[in-house]
Amino acid sequence: MSEQTARNARHQARMQRKKALIDQRIAEAQDEYGLLLVHSGNGKGKSSAAFGMLARTLGHGLRGAVVQFIKGAASTGEEAFFRQFPEQVRYHVMGEGFTWETQDRQRDMAKAAEAWAVARELLSDETLALVVLDELNIALKYGYLALDEVLADIQARPLHQHVVVTGRGAPAELIEAADTVTEMGLVKHAFKAGVKAQRGVEF
Repeated sequence: MSEQTARNARHQARMQRKKALIDQRIAEAQDEYGLLLVHSGNGKGKSSAAFGMLARTLGHGLRGAVVQFIKGAASTGEEAFFRQFPEQVRYHVMGEGFTWETQDRQRDMAKAAEAWAVARELLSDETLALVVLDELNIALKYGYLALDEVLADIQARPLHQHVVVTGRGAPAELIEAADTVTEMGLVKHAFKAGVKAQRGVEF
């Protein structure tokens, strides 16, 4: 037997073992209910991943909603895109810009409270399969909202509704309550090399 033939045989044997394990795990995973997902960390892609899930939701003929807590001073490509589907997506831009731009904590807190009132209503809507709470972690990090109230409203949602929370600095209590948590790690970013934010990549 040649070395290449032996290598191919070893590969096939490994893949057969792997397939058996994965098939077993898939067979054992029979629960189905709405998940709480958290996208945090300093790396790029937290909101982008959430909007990818919203696109999937629409692709399956389901309805979704978005509440953006901090962003709002400038229009984004995702907002422009999803507003083309008003029957499938409820899109609410509730922020006025990043905290270092607004520089007004009381106003930021008032806007966050308004945003959470909208979010609470969406979290009670059984027709929504997915609710994206974009940059909610930032509002929680700065104490604009009461974490216990936020968690209570999320936990009281309809059984099959999924929720995605994005933003840096996710609080430990939210991470503990979540079903899936992803920490986006920063390895390299063009901005540090002097490249400005560009359409289709950052917004």
